Amino acid sequence: CLHFTSIICTILLTDNYKLSIISLLAMESMINLPQKPKEDPTMTPYERVNDYLDYCRYRKELDDKTLKAYRIDLRQFFEFCACPDPGKPRIEEYITDLHKKYKQKTVKRKLASVKAFYSHLEEEEYVEESPFRRIKVKFKEAVTLPRIIPRKDIEKLLNYMYSRGKNISPAKYKYWIRDVAIVETFFATGIRVYELSNIRTDSIDLSSGVLRISGKGNKERYVQIADREVLDVVRGYYAANRREIQESGYFFVNNRGRRYTEQSIRLMVRKYTGECGISQKITPHMFRHSFATYLIEEGVDISCVQELLGHSSIKTTRIYVHVSARIQAEILRTMHPRKKMKINTAA
Repeated sequence: CLHFTSIICTILLTDNYKLSIISLLAMESMINLPQKPKEDPTMTPYERVNDYLDYCRYRKELDDKTLKAYRIDLRQFFEFCACPDPGKPRIEEYITDLHKKYKQKTVKRKLASVKAFYSHLEEEEYVEESPFRRIKVKFKEAVTLPRIIPRKDIEKLLNYMYSRGKNISPAKYKYWIRDVAIVETFFATGIRVYELSNIRTDSIDLSSGVLRISGKGNKERYVQIADREVLDVVRGYYAANRREIQESGYFFVNNRGRRYTEQSIRLMVRKYTGECGISQKITPHMFRHSFATYLIEEGVDISCVQELLGHSSIKTTRIYVHVSARIQAEILRTMHPRKKMKINTAA
């Protein structure tokens, strides 16, 4: 290639420049340019796992929780197969073993991790063909309806929490209003507990109430705290904890001025629900289920609810339609006007 370039330059340039160009090319040929390392074709799929995880972290920019799940799933796969390059029969045995140990949803996720790994190897031509191309797996998952909080219990919980703020000492006020702001934000936005715990100070606009939420796979969505009373509570929390918030960089902070962790938030919700006499065990995620279900009951379009929740597929959001339909069926059964009619059904 270098020799060909020198010939072309010699043909195109005048005689006055020939010597300079040829000298320059000769010098260039003496430079030892770094060569791209060649891929080792003998590396097994097992030996490529770490490179794949690096690819997922830096190229696909997956979050730490997803990477941890991938790492665990791939480790379990190769440990069971006891082979650095398992074939179709051994993989079939692994799939059968998964069905014996786990629920369908977990099996589906674990297999998706391994299939994604082999798809990557195939795309990069590290393997000729993914073994999963010749393996068919069908799932018949039972529909598990999400648990929601009855409206009366949400009302009871919030009324109790607000009542606790009366005549509260200044030292305790900042923590009380934090807890109220968190519960209100759960129900106002449908945010996940880990998303709320990781809200940064620059991710919330206290003027408009807009939240920038970093969800699964670091996908961003925007949700607004539209209720004026709720937004006033969030602003009040910020005013009472401004110094700690600015120092930590996180919007919701604990009593030591650090990020309010997911587990601490769960314990806080459990404490208040127990104190106000709610017998049902309530978790932060149930506010998300309730948020979606009640919006659909009020006639909000399912695609809008999907966007608010940050679901990639509308299939995930449709589960709330089933919950809403169950409640509608109960309403029709107990409140339909036919219940008040005197109809003689005897033939």
